[in-house]
Amino acid sequence: MTDSSSSVVDEETFSVRRTIHIAASVDKVWRAVTEPEYISRWFGRTVLDGAGVGASGTMTFSNGAAIPLRVEAKDENRLVAYAWSNDDALGDVPAELDEATATVFTFTLDEVDGGTRLTVVESGFERTSDPLANLEDHRTGWDSELDKLVALVEGEA
Repeated sequence: MTDSSSSVVDEETFSVRRTIHIAASVDKVWRAVTEPEYISRWFGRTVLDGAGVGASGTMTFSNGAAIPLRVEAKDENRLVAYAWSNDDALGDVPAELDEATATVFTFTLDEVDGGTRLTVVESGFERTSDPLANLEDHRTGWDSELDKLVALVEGEA
């Protein structure tokens, strides 16, 4: 990984952003951010009821919380967006995606010399119970999770 910049919070747009360079092909990174069995190896155990837009399921973390998840957008090898009900400040996780408080995280992939530039942007924090606390929690979360993604993908490259 040639670029290991940290996630950045934008309090004006209530979003978190991180861009990294991964020394692996776009195809390999695409699989890592779209295939549940691959996502489960670096993020949280992911189960989806399909592969396209509208597919829903859960992402379960080590604390046992099963976060409702849905594919919002997909452009093959370019962009995938997921909505999830992951309001850290609430404590209780809803059984289904809560449209009123869900945030959306979008992975955008670009082919660059030596691999792939991956950008994640998570937005919608203004709808959560404690926007500023959730922004900070997710900022540190994206740092940790994307570092694991890079280690996995580059380790297999």
